[in-house]
Amino acid sequence: MPEHPLRLMIVDDHPVVRDGLRGMFDGLTDITVVAEARDGREALAAARTERPDVVLMDLRMPVLDGLGAIRRLRVEQPNVRVIVLTTYDGDGDISRALAEGVAGYLLKDAPREELHAAVRTAGAGGRVLAPAVTAHLMGRLAPVPTTVPSPREVEVLALIARGAANKEVARVLLISETTVKTHLKHVFAKLGVDNRAAAVAVALQRRLI
Repeated sequence: MPEHPLRLMIVDDHPVVRDGLRGMFDGLTDITVVAEARDGREALAAARTERPDVVLMDLRMPVLDGLGAIRRLRVEQPNVRVIVLTTYDGDGDISRALAEGVAGYLLKDAPREELHAAVRTAGAGGRVLAPAVTAHLMGRLAPVPTTVPSPREVEVLALIARGAANKEVARVLLISETTVKTHLKHVFAKLGVDNRAAAVAVALQRRLI
């Protein structure tokens, strides 16, 4: 158990959803809900005041949607861990969220225990995908080869999973963007995928990152 309870913020435009989620965390000693917001703009303001560790973020909201809020949070508070909690499991939504470096992607029918575990995992620096989301992504992929990415390729993939662009990966690892693209090409081939989001999903599923 962490020394202090994880500070959780809930962001959803439906009051009944926020109430239900808050109720799911009532009584826990290691997680406390410190703020709620009904759109991305309110979420950013609340985050500045309450400094949450983890955010449960809906995607489709008025004023500022979830992805827009996630992008702003990455700049303003890069240590905040965001878990997308949505009813949408389409390829585009999943890919865009993973590209922003979210700590998790869950569906709103997730049971209480899965939500608790996801928040704890995100708070500890890990990542989590809903089983249905993983199955959805894996269903579009070729059988996973036994080839394991090299340590350097795993480093590249880990940065990609946090939302880093090729230029940022190159800067952090002190390599060229061309080399980054080459590493990604090898990663795609070894994991049997054809895009960054799918590579991250497979890597998470295989516990490579």
